[in-house]
Amino acid sequence: MTVESQITLKQMRALTAIHENGSLTAAAELLGLTPPAVSTQLKQLEENFGTRLVMRGNDGKTSLTSAGTEVLRTARQLDVSLATCFEKVHAIRQGQTGFVSIGVVSTGKYFAPRLVADFRAQHPGIEVSLRIGNREELVAQIMDGGIDVAIMGRPPRAPIATAEVLGPHPHILIAQGGHPLAALKQASPSDLLAQTFLLRERGSGTRILLERYLDRIAEGQPYETLAIGSNETIKQAVMAGLGIALISAHTVAAELRDGRLQQINAAGTPIQRQWFLVHRRDMPLTAVTERFRQFIVAQNGSYFPQTQAQ
Repeated sequence: MTVESQITLKQMRALTAIHENGSLTAAAELLGLTPPAVSTQLKQLEENFGTRLVMRGNDGKTSLTSAGTEVLRTARQLDVSLATCFEKVHAIRQGQTGFVSIGVVSTGKYFAPRLVADFRAQHPGIEVSLRIGNREELVAQIMDGGIDVAIMGRPPRAPIATAEVLGPHPHILIAQGGHPLAALKQASPSDLLAQTFLLRERGSGTRILLERYLDRIAEGQPYETLAIGSNETIKQAVMAGLGIALISAHTVAAELRDGRLQQINAAGTPIQRQWFLVHRRDMPLTAVTERFRQFIVAQNGSYFPQTQAQ
């Protein structure tokens, strides 16, 4: 054990009290100790430093040596650092400062940045990490503890996961502007199956939803699909006439408004799903993460893009 490691806060505070009160007796009264106890703390501190720190006059008054003055400066810095540390830890416990890692499925990137910006505006002391990925990736990160919470359209079935509903998440069929199917009051299954369906990569919740829908309407009939890796690419491909797609209405609100895309009306659509906030049930939320959870739940879905999907 080094000499430095034997120095204690009690010893340093004894020196501070002696200096500020002028005597061992007055220092003892301030610290709630006996004069011999304060004297022992001072003696141990002087032994640790290997030099005299306090001079005692004939009148019982004390004064610091040059070395004592240097030690006093450090003692006061320690008190300030501890007070600052206490305030910071208190802020963390109250959820006023800290760090939260949020995962969002790629469909959610159309509203998540605004959500995070609003949260940070209200809580500038909290640092936020926003990660975008597909459902499979985010579920793995939630289970591994890589992220604190995730926003997704279909929560995992794992019993250790908790999912809270955030709001409706409609999925619609889309085609390029002016597509014949968009003019129909209701497209039939045969109308749809004659088209090429553009779908996301494996592991995507939107792809799973489309495959289930196609299996239901096809009833064993073949249909053509083309895998495309992102919602943005799917939108561009649909606008270019490469095919039609089932997609979150929240990702195409702007394109539907300006006519670059049109909604196809078909039986069983829109497919109404929900947005969920997911986190580990067996890992209690930190105060900061709980503050974010309360914030997003209180928004009541107001951050979702406005759509006409019914």
